[in-house]
Amino acid sequence: MHTSPPPIKHGVPTSTTLEAEVLLTRRSTLLQDFQLASSSMALPIPERGLFINGKWVQPVRGKYLDVVSPATEAVIGRIPAGTQEDVEAAVAAAVAAHKRGIWARKTGKERSVVLRALAQKVRDNKTRLANYETQDMGKPIDEAEWDMDDVAGCFDYYAGLAEQLDARQYTPIDVGMDEFRVKVRREPLGVVALITPWNYPLLMATWKVAPALAAGNSCVLKPSEMASITCLELADLALQAGVPPGVLNVVTGLGADAGAPLSSHPAVAKVAFTGSTVTGKRVAQAAIANLRPATMELGGKSCLIIFDDADLDKAVEWVMFGAFWTNGQICSSTSRILIHERVADTFYSKLRSRAQSINIGDPLQPGCRMGPVVSASQYDRVRTYVQVGQDDGATLLTGGRRPPNCPKGYYMEPTVFVNVKPHMRIWKEEIFGPVLSVGTFSSESEAVQLANDSEFGLAGAVISADLERCKRVAEALECGIVWVNCSQPCFCQAPWGGNKSSGFGRELGEWGLENFLSVKQVTEYVSPNIWDWYSPQSKL
Repeated sequence: MHTSPPPIKHGVPTSTTLEAEVLLTRRSTLLQDFQLASSSMALPIPERGLFINGKWVQPVRGKYLDVVSPATEAVIGRIPAGTQEDVEAAVAAAVAAHKRGIWARKTGKERSVVLRALAQKVRDNKTRLANYETQDMGKPIDEAEWDMDDVAGCFDYYAGLAEQLDARQYTPIDVGMDEFRVKVRREPLGVVALITPWNYPLLMATWKVAPALAAGNSCVLKPSEMASITCLELADLALQAGVPPGVLNVVTGLGADAGAPLSSHPAVAKVAFTGSTVTGKRVAQAAIANLRPATMELGGKSCLIIFDDADLDKAVEWVMFGAFWTNGQICSSTSRILIHERVADTFYSKLRSRAQSINIGDPLQPGCRMGPVVSASQYDRVRTYVQVGQDDGATLLTGGRRPPNCPKGYYMEPTVFVNVKPHMRIWKEEIFGPVLSVGTFSSESEAVQLANDSEFGLAGAVISADLERCKRVAEALECGIVWVNCSQPCFCQAPWGGNKSSGFGRELGEWGLENFLSVKQVTEYVSPNIWDWYSPQSKL
């Protein structure tokens, strides 16, 4: 039965009318609060335009891309399909903002106030942002909420470095000559192009946006077309926090249509890219064609080595976290496992049991620990590699199929192959899904050799009770990140990046800030004497 509140009388409201209005307002507020607090409820996806010069604008060609939920395969929204014309407008806005100095000429202290305000905006909108991100790319809501905490923490961290930057300006250098006073100042590069991936949509964008803004640059952000929603929301929050128009611009669209013209734009002072090695090569070539610096955070096939003195229960837990977090879609995933042959059988039994216990299902449901992969094409890619592994002779220990409780969506059970040999494709190639390849070793030297025998060099890990051995292995691994007795922890204060085909340059920490700064030498002649190098001309 439906009931209606008493009719509202014109003039002075009656007490009954006031009570009804208050009740309705409270009901509305409670409903909104409930929707935001209930992580299992899909919130409506806001429709945004491109964010250029502090305004929402429609793409020049008027085209949009559907946003497809990987959990339901339903269209849940759309994003603008930006093209070269939109990139030109965004870069022009960023150039104008930089030349006006509305951000670049602010002190680090002044920029830090805005960055901290932005961090708070993210915290205030954490539940909403996490909900959007889970709908957009499929990661479990608990992980997405953790990511939002990291986003806010990253903005706070770089706010602190921006503040410290003031004290580092005009750092003196002793050049050994009293006649000269030499100092160094650090300046923003100008307009920077930031191209980011879909596996951590807002967090990976923040890894670039936060230090770029802290350094005083103007930015054009191009997020992956497969997960752009939260990056568009970031633009709105940045405007609310006080980032001036033109300083942060967001252009969504396909890589070929928007990413390519951005990475090759001659007005861009630097390109920062995170994504696949194949695409990274093209982006790096576009940047170098303009003699512009670039940082590349690319693919990986990281190896975790487990010695026979390890606590296998703890090791299995880190193996799971290292390979199945974010539904296995992590560039640094320790998706190759080397287990000492003496404990391999026991390890296999424990790993199979734990992998089969993972809670797979609706990623918006709290407690879910594995959702779908991001798209139909990624799902097909993962299924193909499962078949390749079997065809190459590896043993499928568990998984390799759609979970019975998930008839729709791009779901794959946690998949573990054992008896994997170094020549097999699932050992050598990045799969980017919940697929784990396990091989054995008999000695420390063999383990290190097998781990390093890869075109990639992003991360590696070692688990052993012998800390001296851990130290030796950590030093021997050819990669940019090593985890000891763990896998996958990441901190915005520590450097992140790899070697070989995993890219070059470092993000995060103080290194992330230095990437977006230009160092200028300022030398002053302070002697009262004339610089008497050329003798006076003869008066003959």
